[in-house]
Amino acid sequence: MLAPMEQREVVKRVIGILTEAREMQRLLEADLEREDLDAGAGAVTALLNETMPHIAIPDDFSVEEVVTVVGREVGGAVEQLVSAFTLAFTMLAQVHDSGQTDVSSADVLQDLALRVEGGGPDEDENPLL
Repeated sequence: MLAPMEQREVVKRVIGILTEAREMQRLLEADLEREDLDAGAGAVTALLNETMPHIAIPDDFSVEEVVTVVGREVGGAVEQLVSAFTLAFTMLAQVHDSGQTDVSSADVLQDLALRVEGGGPDEDENPLL
Protein backbone atom coordinates (compact mmCIF):
# COMPACT_ATOMS: atom_id res chain seq x y z
CA MET A 1 0.00 0.00 0.00
CA LEU A 2 1.26 3.49 -0.85
CA ALA A 3 1.80 5.97 1.95
CA PRO A 4 -0.49 8.99 1.76
CA MET A 5 1.01 11.94 -0.07
CA GLU A 6 1.96 14.96 1.95
CA GLN A 7 -0.37 17.91 1.32
CA ARG A 8 2.54 20.07 0.17
CA GLU A 9 3.42 17.49 -2.49
CA VAL A 10 -0.20 17.37 -3.65
CA VAL A 11 -0.25 21.17 -3.94
CA LYS A 12 2.97 21.14 -5.96
CA ARG A 13 1.52 18.52 -8.30
CA VAL A 14 -1.70 20.54 -8.72
CA ILE A 15 0.40 23.62 -9.56
CA GLY A 16 2.19 21.53 -12.20
CA ILE A 17 -1.10 20.38 -13.69
CA LEU A 18 -2.47 23.93 -13.83
CA THR A 19 0.77 25.28 -15.28
CA GLU A 20 0.78 22.56 -17.94
CA ALA A 21 -2.87 23.24 -18.78
CA ARG A 22 -2.15 26.97 -19.21
CA GLU A 23 0.79 26.21 -21.50
CA MET A 24 -1.34 23.87 -23.61
CA GLN A 25 -4.02 26.56 -23.88
CA ARG A 26 -1.39 29.09 -24.98
CA LEU A 27 -0.05 26.71 -27.63
CA LEU A 28 -3.55 25.95 -28.91
CA GLU A 29 -4.40 29.66 -29.11
CA ALA A 30 -1.27 30.14 -31.22
CA ASP A 31 -2.16 27.23 -33.53
CA LEU A 32 -5.79 26.08 -33.46
CA GLU A 33 -5.04 23.20 -35.83
CA ARG A 34 -2.48 21.72 -33.48
CA GLU A 35 -3.17 18.08 -32.67
CA ASP A 36 0.03 16.99 -30.96
CA LEU A 37 -0.84 18.19 -27.46
CA ASP A 38 -1.72 15.80 -24.68
CA ALA A 39 -4.73 17.08 -22.76
CA GLY A 40 -2.85 16.70 -19.47
CA ALA A 41 -4.63 13.49 -18.60
CA GLY A 42 -1.34 11.77 -17.88
CA ALA A 43 -0.45 14.12 -15.02
CA VAL A 44 -3.96 14.01 -13.60
CA THR A 45 -4.13 10.22 -13.81
CA ALA A 46 -0.72 9.91 -12.16
CA LEU A 47 -1.79 12.19 -9.32
CA LEU A 48 -5.01 10.24 -8.82
CA ASN A 49 -3.12 6.94 -8.84
CA GLU A 50 -0.70 8.26 -6.23
CA THR A 51 -3.25 9.84 -3.92
CA MET A 52 -6.08 7.32 -4.01
CA PRO A 53 -5.75 4.47 -1.54
CA HIS A 54 -5.78 0.85 -2.61
CA ILE A 55 -8.80 -0.79 -1.04
CA ALA A 56 -9.19 -4.50 -0.37
CA ILE A 57 -12.84 -5.47 -0.18
CA PRO A 58 -13.77 -8.93 1.07
CA ASP A 59 -15.90 -10.97 -1.30
CA ASP A 60 -18.67 -11.34 1.25
CA PHE A 61 -19.26 -7.59 1.77
CA SER A 62 -22.71 -6.26 1.01
CA VAL A 63 -23.19 -3.25 -1.27
CA GLU A 64 -23.74 -1.07 1.79
CA GLU A 65 -20.50 -2.28 3.39
CA VAL A 66 -18.58 -1.62 0.16
CA VAL A 67 -20.00 1.91 -0.04
CA THR A 68 -19.03 2.57 3.58
CA VAL A 69 -15.47 1.29 3.16
CA VAL A 70 -14.89 3.10 -0.14
CA GLY A 71 -16.35 6.33 1.20
CA ARG A 72 -14.19 6.18 4.31
CA GLU A 73 -10.99 5.27 2.47
CA VAL A 74 -11.36 7.55 -0.56
CA GLY A 75 -12.87 10.52 1.29
CA GLY A 76 -9.57 11.73 2.74
CA ALA A 77 -7.76 11.55 -0.59
CA VAL A 78 -10.53 13.44 -2.37
CA GLU A 79 -10.50 16.08 0.37
CA GLN A 80 -6.74 16.44 -0.06
CA LEU A 81 -7.06 16.96 -3.83
CA VAL A 82 -9.97 19.38 -3.53
CA SER A 83 -8.05 21.40 -0.91
CA ALA A 84 -5.04 21.72 -3.21
CA PHE A 85 -7.12 22.83 -6.20
CA THR A 86 -9.12 25.18 -3.96
CA LEU A 87 -5.94 26.81 -2.69
CA ALA A 88 -4.66 27.42 -6.22
CA PHE A 89 -8.03 28.68 -7.41
CA THR A 90 -8.39 31.03 -4.44
CA MET A 91 -4.97 32.56 -4.99
CA LEU A 92 -5.64 33.02 -8.71
CA ALA A 93 -9.07 34.49 -8.02
CA GLN A 94 -7.72 36.95 -5.45
CA VAL A 95 -5.24 38.38 -7.95
CA HIS A 96 -7.86 38.46 -10.68
CA ASP A 97 -10.48 40.13 -8.48
CA SER A 98 -7.98 42.73 -7.26
CA GLY A 99 -7.54 43.90 -10.85
CA GLN A 100 -3.78 43.47 -10.83
CA THR A 101 -2.86 43.47 -14.50
CA ASP A 102 0.88 43.25 -13.92
CA VAL A 103 0.64 39.77 -12.36
CA SER A 104 0.01 36.76 -14.58
CA SER A 105 -1.54 33.46 -13.58
CA ALA A 106 1.90 31.92 -14.10
CA ASP A 107 3.32 34.42 -11.59
CA VAL A 108 0.68 33.48 -9.03
CA LEU A 109 1.30 29.74 -9.48
CA GLN A 110 5.06 30.25 -9.30
CA ASP A 111 4.67 32.26 -6.09
CA LEU A 112 2.49 29.53 -4.61
CA ALA A 113 5.03 26.87 -5.59
CA LEU A 114 7.84 28.83 -3.94
CA ARG A 115 5.78 29.32 -0.79
CA VAL A 116 4.93 25.62 -0.63
CA GLU A 117 8.55 24.64 -1.23
CA GLY A 118 9.73 27.07 1.42
CA GLY A 119 7.44 25.71 4.10
CA GLY A 120 4.15 27.35 3.25
CA PRO A 121 2.59 30.72 3.87
CA ASP A 122 2.74 32.59 7.12
CA GLU A 123 0.72 31.18 9.98
CA ASP A 124 -3.06 31.57 9.60
CA GLU A 125 -2.65 33.05 6.10
CA ASN A 126 -4.01 29.91 4.47
CA PRO A 127 -5.09 26.88 6.46
CA LEU A 128 -5.00 24.60 3.40
CA LEU A 129 -1.23 24.05 3.69
